[in-house]
Amino acid sequence: MKSARLVSRRNIQFNDISEPGPLSKNEVLIEIQAMSICGSDILLEYDAELPEEHYPFIHGAPMHECAGVVIDSKSSKYKNGDRVIVFPENVNGMQERIISTPSRLIKLPTWGSLDDWVMCQPMGTALFSTKKWGNPINKNIAIIGQGPIGLTFTQIAEKQGALNVVGIDLIKYRCIKSKEFGSTDFIHSEKENILEKSLEITNGELFDTVVDASGDPTGLNTAINIAKNEGQIVSFSLVHPDNVEFNHRQWMTKNLQLNATVVAATSKPIQEIKEVVNLASRGWLEPSKLRSHNMKFDQIKEAFEIYRQKKDNVIKIAISF
Repeated sequence: MKSARLVSRRNIQFNDISEPGPLSKNEVLIEIQAMSICGSDILLEYDAELPEEHYPFIHGAPMHECAGVVIDSKSSKYKNGDRVIVFPENVNGMQERIISTPSRLIKLPTWGSLDDWVMCQPMGTALFSTKKWGNPINKNIAIIGQGPIGLTFTQIAEKQGALNVVGIDLIKYRCIKSKEFGSTDFIHSEKENILEKSLEITNGELFDTVVDASGDPTGLNTAINIAKNEGQIVSFSLVHPDNVEFNHRQWMTKNLQLNATVVAATSKPIQEIKEVVNLASRGWLEPSKLRSHNMKFDQIKEAFEIYRQKKDNVIKIAISF
């Protein structure tokens, strides 16, 4: 069957590999029909300068945003034909079929495109983080970074009734995109002074909550700078620890609450993904709005490069066989 894996930095190789199986008790075989690249796939694996002994990756890696159809099952919870999101235990979803246990599957409705439903996976990671800001009504919330995660924060903050929802990004098209997701304003940080614009938007108050979803080493300091005294920072970004900037004195003197949020490191890594599926099935969240591109599996090398370089106004790429 078709598979792909990372064999060196920025180098994806295609392979024909053996079919997985046979199934053991409680295992499920899924035919992957949709997948999408995550920013962590780029930062931690594809674009990372890793020691040579880390290569090649196992077949199918790195890829953890996947959806498909059950084609064989030894679990009472899933039957053939069920549509599911798959959270591969070994981050190895770049293959036509994969075996999983029920604990890493999320059942999907029978309607809608899997290219859209797979977007619930990244949205779930953001939903986990939003629970840290409590009740956002009458709050000023800023989200640094308006990629797919930042846009999800923007959509949820708007849906929950925040007073002002401000998207911040270096890239103009992503600022404009934030308006489609419910931002009340945006700051194009390549052209505008973030602090001055923040003071203007909030009438000098600054922000109750600032989310750092920038993936940039300077993002945390920017959040500290534009958060109000006794405000809150929700940190989502993954950055190289040697490059991160942190103004400890300003953080302390402003008495800021800092919440680190990595749902994959919790005991229930798929809980909020289930919740997003439920919210999307009711129409409260719109995962389809994240999808900007559709590509085929044989274009996956190009897809990784488009995503890494933020080319062609990319937000999220749905990849199918």
